[in-house]
Amino acid sequence: MAVNETISAVTENIIARSRAPRRRYLDKIDAAIALSPKRKALGCANIAHGFAACGPHDKNALRNGNAPNLAIVTAYNDMLSAHQPFETYPAMIREAARAVGGTAQVAGGVPAMCDGVTQGETGMELSLFSRDVIALSTAVALSHQMFDAAVYLGVCDKIVPGLIIGALSFGHLPAVFIPAGPMTSGLPNDEKAKIRQLYAEGKVGRDQLLEAEALSYHGPGTCTFYGTANSNQMLMEIMGLHLPGSTFVNPNTPLRDAITRESARRALSITALGNDYQPIGRIYDEKAVVNGVVGLLATGGSTNHTMHLIAMAAAAGIALTWEDLAELSQAVPLMARVYPNGKADVNHFNAAGGMGFLIRELLGAGLLHEDVQTIMGTGLSGYTREAKLGADGELIYADAVHKSADEKVLRGARDPFQPTGGLNVLSGNLGLSVIKTSSIPADRHVIEAPAKVFHSQEELQAAFKAGELNRDVVAVVRFQGPKANGMPELHRLTPPLAVLQERGLKVALVTDGRMSGASGKVPAAIHLTPEAADGGPIAKIRDGDMIRLDADQGTLEVLADLSAREAVKADLAANEVGTGRELFQMFRRNAGRADQGASIFEAV
Repeated sequence: MAVNETISAVTENIIARSRAPRRRYLDKIDAAIALSPKRKALGCANIAHGFAACGPHDKNALRNGNAPNLAIVTAYNDMLSAHQPFETYPAMIREAARAVGGTAQVAGGVPAMCDGVTQGETGMELSLFSRDVIALSTAVALSHQMFDAAVYLGVCDKIVPGLIIGALSFGHLPAVFIPAGPMTSGLPNDEKAKIRQLYAEGKVGRDQLLEAEALSYHGPGTCTFYGTANSNQMLMEIMGLHLPGSTFVNPNTPLRDAITRESARRALSITALGNDYQPIGRIYDEKAVVNGVVGLLATGGSTNHTMHLIAMAAAAGIALTWEDLAELSQAVPLMARVYPNGKADVNHFNAAGGMGFLIRELLGAGLLHEDVQTIMGTGLSGYTREAKLGADGELIYADAVHKSADEKVLRGARDPFQPTGGLNVLSGNLGLSVIKTSSIPADRHVIEAPAKVFHSQEELQAAFKAGELNRDVVAVVRFQGPKANGMPELHRLTPPLAVLQERGLKVALVTDGRMSGASGKVPAAIHLTPEAADGGPIAKIRDGDMIRLDADQGTLEVLADLSAREAVKADLAANEVGTGRELFQMFRRNAGRADQGASIFEAV
C-alpha cells in the first residue's frame, strides 16, 4: 500500500527541516559507535569497580569482556501502581541474560512521580520538569560505559519521554523498552467521572468519592483510562521499541513475565557484538516519529504528547512542530474510543484487537511507514501480531485479529469513529495553543463567551462553589506555563466546567497550563504560548472580554483590542518554595516554549 499523500508530504517536510540537526546527531552517534564497545577499553581499576559486586559467573563474563552486558535503567518504586511490578524485573532480566551467555546490571534508577497523586497539590509543579530530570538520570546511569545495550523500565507520564531523551543521548546503544502493563479493570471510568461531578456539586461526600477512586485504582499496573501513561506505551510499540503485542498485557501474569524475559534476550541480540546491530539512534528517525504521531491521533491519545513528542524528536535531531501534528490529524481517522474518548478502558481495547489490529489497519490504509527499523529487525508489518504463551511457557506469536471484537471500542481505518484524529492547533491574536476534540460534542466545537480570568485553579473552584460561573463563560487560567510555575496539569478544572456544560451553558477553557491526559469533553485551548509569564497576550485579557474558540477552523481570538494594554504581572513567589520547588528555579528560568517541547535542553 502506497503511503498516504499527507503522511508522505509531512514526513518529507520534517526530513528537509531536520537535515542539519539530524546530520549532527548521526555524526555524534557514529563517533560513539567507532569507540564501541567502550567497556573493553576501560582501565583495570575502572572495570574492576564495575563488576566488584557481581557473582562469580557474571564477574568472569565481565572480566573477559566477550559477553554482551545489558544495562537496566529502572523507574521502579512501590508507591506507584504502574511501576510497582518492576520490582521483580531485574532478577528476571539477569536470568534471561545469563541463559544466552550475557550479563545484566541495574545501571541506575530514575524518579517516577504520579500526576494522579499530585493533582491539585504543589508537587504537581515538579511534574513536567521531572521528564528532564529523568533524562539526566538516564545519562548518569549509562555514563559508566559498561554496557552494550540497555533495557528501560518505565511507564507513566513523564517517565517514558524522559527515558527516550536520555536513551537518545546514548544513541549508539540498542534500546528495548519493557512495559509493566495496565491494572485489571475496576470501576468503569464513566461511573468514576460521574461521582467526581457529583462531588464537585456537593451532592456526594468525600467518603463516596474516595470509595469510587479506590475501586478505580485498585491494583498493580497503569490506570486503565487512555491518558498519557497508556499513550506512552502505545507509542513505544508503534515506534518499534517494544516487542510486538507487549503493551497492554496485565502485570504479574505468565505472559507478562515471558515478554520481559524475551525483551532482555532481544536487547542482547542486537548489540554491536553481533550481526544484527540496531542502535536506537537509527531506529528513532523521522518516519518512526511520524508513525508515533499517527498512532496518537488514531487512538485519541494524550495532549501532553504535543509537547513530549517534540522534545523527544529534538533529542534525535528531528524538528517536529505543532503544525505537523495538525496536518497529520486531518489525514488520520479516529479508530478507538477509550475513556475519556469513550466508556471503555485499555483492557477492552486490547481485547477488541489491540495494537496488532490497529497497526495492520493503519498500514493497510497507507497511514504508517512500514519501511522502518525496529528492535525486531523487521519493518512495521512485524507488529501486526498478538503475543501469546506457548506450551512451554515461552513467548509465541499469532496474527492479530482481522476484525475488531468490539466495534464500540476499536474500528477499522475505513469505518472510523470520525474521519480526523481530533487534534487541532489554534492560532490567533492570543498565540498558539492545542485542542483535543475527539471527545467534545460537535455542537461544542465553537464557543463564543465572555472571559473570566483566574490565576489558579483554586480560584476557579472557589468561584464555581460561590455560584459565580453559572453563565456562559470562557475560563482563562493563566500563569500556569513552564516559566511561571512548571506547567502543572489542571485536571481539577474538569469536574466544575463539565457541570456547567451539562447545565446547557457555553463553556470553554483557555490556559497556558496543561490538562491531564484524561481530560475530555470540555473545549480546552491548552499549552497557550507565549505564556503569561513571558508577557504573552493571555496576560492582557480582562474579565468580560469576548473570546471566540473555533476548533473546526483552528482559531482562538479575543474580540478586543489588546494593543494599548499592559501585560498583567503575577506574584509567583508562592510557587518558588516548598515541596522541593526551590530546587527547580533553574528549570523554570530556562524552560522553552510549549510548542518547542517545554524543555530545558537545547536542540541538537
